[in-house]
Amino acid sequence: MSSIWNNRISVSVFGETQGPAIGITIDNLPPGEYIDTNQISQFMERHSMDADGRPVLSQVMSGILNNRTTGSPLCAFIQNTSTPTPDFSQINRLPRPGHADYTGTLRYKGFNDIRDGGHIFSSMTASLCFAGAICGQILERRGIYTGAHIEEVHGIHDRHFNHVSVTKEDILAVRYKKFPVIQNAQGEKMQADIQAAAEGGETLGGAIECVSVNVPAGIGSPVFNGLENTIAQLLFSLPDIRGLEFGAGFDVTEMTGSQCNDSYYVDNHGHIRTSSNMHGGILGGISSGMPIVLKAAFRPPAAIGKAQETVNLSSLERETLPPVTAPESCILPKLVPCVEAAVNIALLSHMLDYPHFC
Repeated sequence: MSSIWNNRISVSVFGETQGPAIGITIDNLPPGEYIDTNQISQFMERHSMDADGRPVLSQVMSGILNNRTTGSPLCAFIQNTSTPTPDFSQINRLPRPGHADYTGTLRYKGFNDIRDGGHIFSSMTASLCFAGAICGQILERRGIYTGAHIEEVHGIHDRHFNHVSVTKEDILAVRYKKFPVIQNAQGEKMQADIQAAAEGGETLGGAIECVSVNVPAGIGSPVFNGLENTIAQLLFSLPDIRGLEFGAGFDVTEMTGSQCNDSYYVDNHGHIRTSSNMHGGILGGISSGMPIVLKAAFRPPAAIGKAQETVNLSSLERETLPPVTAPESCILPKLVPCVEAAVNIALLSHMLDYPHFC
């Protein structure tokens, strides 16, 4: 499987959802970086909780000694929680709509782990969150902060971050909210809609907006190693993602060139800035020094409480799958730290080229 990402930093994930543990190995982190394990736990708690609402803890096996990165590969295990294992015996012949059962069976000739999606399932994002928590600490020590919030659920919108003047304080104000939105009133409407969907056996998707501040200009390379390329590659490792926009995104299709271009000026500190940020902080694959702004769209979770039609892969006849109890009607709150993690990894991988970063 393509479970290794390598772009200056190497990230390798392993394990299966219903196995005893999942894990990650991170290589080429700069040595001597101070790592606060409490901050890692706080980051992970935003994504991973067991059935009783307790944080799922990780165990660092190598790569950190006396709270400092050693330069050797950093390996961590994350124990899977002891929840009852559903019956997945029918999945290899009755693929569930919206899941990767059918495509996984084709790709791995029927030998893939079918238990809840095996290596493909969303719980593998806990490994990505761990790596993102590590990278985020290294970046924040240099003043680079990344934060995200739920921008939309089923047509209900939160306010955007200010794409020109968003600050570290704006990011931290949202980071540890149980339901991470800027406007709490809009968050309450979203949660009510999610509850109504759950009662009707449905699930909901939406969008997550993410910003990074204080990223210096000149990071990234054009064509195949652009900053957007790296961020997009990592973001598309997340489950259910279906779209990605930078800056003004698809709204540029309704603009003229003069509306889309961001004019330059010199601020009071002598820094070159742009008066607007339609480009989302990246031009030609290279950071401009403006906040990096993106929005990712996620489909509703595929497990729904309604009967669905499928095809028996043995007989090629149509069959009906009974309703299931959806684990979660909306996973956007858990995906917010995942989006931050992916961006943190991408930024650090490019920042290693920046003069005097390490």
